[in-house]
Amino acid sequence: MSMSFASPEVLIALPVVPLLAAATWVYGRRLRTPSVRYPSLSLLPSPRLRAWRTYSGPILTALRLAALTLLIIALARPQTGNAREVKKGEGVDIALALDISGSMGTRDLGPGGRIEAAKFAIGEFVSEREHDRIGLVVFARSAFLQAPPTLDHQMLLRLTGEIRLARAVGIQDGTSIGMGLATAAGMLKDSEVESKIIVLLTDGVNNAGAVDPITAATAAEALGIKVYTIGVGRPTISSFSGLGSGIDLDEDSLREIAAMTGGRYFRATDPEGLNRIYDEINELEKSEIETFVFSQHNEMAGWVMIPGLALLVGELGLRRTLLMMLP
Repeated sequence: MSMSFASPEVLIALPVVPLLAAATWVYGRRLRTPSVRYPSLSLLPSPRLRAWRTYSGPILTALRLAALTLLIIALARPQTGNAREVKKGEGVDIALALDISGSMGTRDLGPGGRIEAAKFAIGEFVSEREHDRIGLVVFARSAFLQAPPTLDHQMLLRLTGEIRLARAVGIQDGTSIGMGLATAAGMLKDSEVESKIIVLLTDGVNNAGAVDPITAATAAEALGIKVYTIGVGRPTISSFSGLGSGIDLDEDSLREIAAMTGGRYFRATDPEGLNRIYDEINELEKSEIETFVFSQHNEMAGWVMIPGLALLVGELGLRRTLLMMLP
């Protein structure tokens, strides 16, 4: 529950209250006079009543100022309300396929190797996909499910952080792009959302596995899955002399996989470029989520105005009866 004002601009008048209090105090001091205007001392009230009336002035002033404060707040229309947020629509189901072959340990993308640069970029990408179910597949000579599609992104990020190169976890080395793609597609085959994508990252050429990449891409296309492919690795100097690329990367196959499924192929040669690629994919694949906020307000002006009016009436009544100041 929250408190708000329907006409907050009225509250600008509140500073007038302390100004009036100060003006009343100054004015009262200037009017003090020792003279007595009674034609006869018999007309004077009793000493006790005179003393009470002498000290009643500040009380009456305080009552009037309190009443004025409450009436200003009432005119600003205080409200209490409850807001409820409802999200409608659907996200994108995403499968991330990550190469963990030995070559991903090459340190051309940073001291942690290509694998660490990829894990960092994936972490940033996952953090931006609040409404999407995301799963993770890793592949070397074979492919393995690292995390099923989930909205628990904290768990997914933890499992991403635990990824190691194939040989470090006792998996046979190699690069089975086809198996990685097929496993990722299988993860999404039962998805009922309209948008399904695979983001596959590798630094090599398919050299293992029972499924070739193009066959796996054909299956992904049939399932309505769009595939974005990313090739990572920095070319060596020999690539500029026409003697080689410096990395064993099958860019033609990666381009064909992306084109067949309606995706795109990207090339990353540094960590910043890799991060930009995931940012671009993030922009290309927006979740269709609409947020509706429903608010219910209860007017509280009456609860403030009634005490304010009561104080004002009480102050006027006392001023004209018990605490009336005679001339």
